[in-house]
Order: sequence, then structure tokens, then C-alpha cells
Amino acid sequence: MRILLTNDDGIYSDGLRHLLTALSPVAEVFVVAPDRERSATGHAITLHKPLRAEKMNIPGTETEGWKTNGTPADCVVLGILGIMGCKPDLVVTGINAGPNLGEDLTYSGTVSGAMEGALFDLPAFAISVAAYADIDFTAAAALAARLARQIDSGLQLPLGTFLNVNLPNIPAAGIKGIKITSQGRRRYEDRLEKRIDPRGREYYWMGGSLLQMDMPPETDGWAVENGYVSITPVHMNLTDYDTLHRLENWDTGSLLG
Repeated sequence: MRILLTNDDGIYSDGLRHLLTALSPVAEVFVVAPDRERSATGHAITLHKPLRAEKMNIPGTETEGWKTNGTPADCVVLGILGIMGCKPDLVVTGINAGPNLGEDLTYSGTVSGAMEGALFDLPAFAISVAAYADIDFTAAAALAARLARQIDSGLQLPLGTFLNVNLPNIPAAGIKGIKITSQGRRRYEDRLEKRIDPRGREYYWMGGSLLQMDMPPETDGWAVENGYVSITPVHMNLTDYDTLHRLENWDTGSLLG
């Protein structure tokens, strides 16, 4: 099995190193990752400048990989069409520092790397740990290796579908189990903060605090909050079919005058 591995925390991140170490006994792993952190880049691709790729030793391992000036989605395209010269059997992204739950999926570079793999009709999954400091990547790395083995052994994902995996930041022995979940809601308040620099000029800082939201038990956020691994199948078709059917009898002709 050949695995293309990327992330959005950059090629020097601990999460990538742990994931590479866990996957190497399972498959031939090709690492193509950003040369710096590219969190919250979403599914951006680079059209306005050249993409460059430089071979390097992955810190803390004996494996060579490629660092690029592109986004995670760029890395998948570069890996498949440029560096590898062929399609891998699996695309894996992570291990992300921080959860990718609810609406975070639309912003996440980690998730978008797996999404790009799905656009190539490849099985793919993104994996994250729900913490930003003092992260224990052990359980996530081991789970990723087992999931890769299952996919290689015949676990079928429909074309255009990938898996979004999130773990609580606790030792493996404390994880209660695995929940197959739906995407929940994860909203923020005060997302734009206005500040003044030392020269008296205005600038803005994006961010915001997480709102407390109701999380039904079948959702990704509930699972992680309650000590479970969340695995959410995500499909590339964004059509709202319930609304589609409600609009079937809409007099759209009136829109044309």
C-alpha cells in the first residue's frame, strides 16, 4: 500500500512525525506537507504564484519527504500529479493539533487535504486531537495505522466520501469507544477584534471564543466531549436534498420576468 501523507500544521509538526512513524510499518509513505503552518486555509489552491517542493529529512525520523510553499490541498495535488507520479492507495492528513468538528470542517486545511484526496476518487481520512497544548498523539497515531490497514484490507468508502476522525486528548486506555457520528455545530462569537498598533493605526485580529451549543449524542462534538473517538463520513456533494424537494413546485418562471 502507498500512502500520501500531508497536514496543515507544517512538515515540522509533532503530529505529522507521530503519524508518519505509525504508518511506516503499514505502507510506503510519501510525505508532502507545507513548509509552515497553514491552519484554517480551507480548500484553497495556489494559482497566483509558482509552487515549489524541496526534499528534506523529516525531523525525528529517518524518512525523506517534500516540503512545499503550498496549501494542504496543493500538497495532495503535487504529491499525486508531480512527486509520486501515480495515485496512492490512500490519502491521510494530520495529526492535527486541535479538533476539526462541526463548521470547522469548512475552514480546516487538514480536512481539505482529505477532501482533495476524495476529489481524486481515492479513499482518504483526516485525523485530529482535540487539544492545542500538551497533546498526546499516541492513541491517534495507533488508530490511524489500524484504520489504514482496514482500508487496505477492503473497507470500502463510496467515491467522493472521506472520513473525518477526532479524538479526545486522553490516553488510549481512557477512551470509551468509537462513535460513527454526523457533523454537529460549532460556532464562534466575537470573531473579529479591532485593535490599535503602537503607531496608532487600526488593525483587526480574527479569532473568537467558542459558543456553548447543544450537541446531540449522534454528533461529532458530543462524542469527543464525552470521551469517544468520532468518525464522521463526509461527502463532497453539498446539495441540500430536503430543500431541493421543497423547491420542486416553486414557480421559478417568475424570476425571469
